[in-house]
Amino acid sequence: MRSFASFVIAALALCLATPASAAPLILGAQETGTVQWELATIQALGLDKKHGVELEIRPLADSRAGQIALLAGAVDVILSDFVWVSIQRHQGGAVTMVPHSLAVGGLMLPAGSAIKSVADLKGKTIAVAGGPVDKSWVTLQAYYNSVTGANLLDDVTANYGAPPLVNELLGNGGADAALNFWQWNARSKAAGATELLSVAAMLRDLGVSEQPPLLGWTFTEETAAAKHDALTGFLDASFEAKDRLLHDDAVWEPLRALMGAEGDDALFTRLRDDYRAGIVSHYDPTTTAPAEQAFALLAKFGGSDLVGDSQTLDPGTFWKGFSK
Repeated sequence: MRSFASFVIAALALCLATPASAAPLILGAQETGTVQWELATIQALGLDKKHGVELEIRPLADSRAGQIALLAGAVDVILSDFVWVSIQRHQGGAVTMVPHSLAVGGLMLPAGSAIKSVADLKGKTIAVAGGPVDKSWVTLQAYYNSVTGANLLDDVTANYGAPPLVNELLGNGGADAALNFWQWNARSKAAGATELLSVAAMLRDLGVSEQPPLLGWTFTEETAAAKHDALTGFLDASFEAKDRLLHDDAVWEPLRALMGAEGDDALFTRLRDDYRAGIVSHYDPTTTAPAEQAFALLAKFGGSDLVGDSQTLDPGTFWKGFSK
């Protein structure tokens, strides 16, 4: 009996002596997403160990799978967008985020296009990635309305499809213009297409003071409390990796295969430079005006199909437990 009691006391002492950060932080990430570039950099440079966090990375099929996994408690952290986080909070979910990327897409034109402004889109066919309520598509509708006073959906034919199909339609003449995600637009540029207007420029002209962070590391407040040290360690590692990716060309060389740019220097450089344009270099959780402005715009033009029954960004969308 005394032997058993001694064992229990020893086990309790070991638990108390083990720091909370020793528990792995389970990160869900799309296997083929650009997020892998940062994660590979974190691991290659040993930034996870430097900041005292043990990462367990689990593959996800897509962003929706990540959201389901997070809400089910199968993972601790995912990448998601600020609109989804705000909607969850409005519905009672204790989800929050720290910005990861400012990168957005844009409206692409094939080489030699006669389109000179969005007003020229009337009567044209646009290939759109992401579906009818994609945030970039809704932003383009708002911008078109501000320039022409008309409804874009009444003036164009929209063909929705996956990003590779959108690029294919732009390249083979199946569409007069294409609205795609930034990394696919980078491939189009490398193939000779041009960007008429970025989503960032549209938002700026629509009155959004600066580019809001579309994507962020997303987690529950329960995780933030239970794995605080591991979470903040990971966020520190993430921002240090971003800084290296922004300023050090050498860290990009091992990423060529992940980027799908082996043997193609022009594509490699375009992907690297466009990625750098979207890097978040600092984070102040009290500076939320750009996201609030963008949310209000999306609510106005996207309606309940995009933002649910909330018209304003939830004030807890961005986590106040971290700054950079």
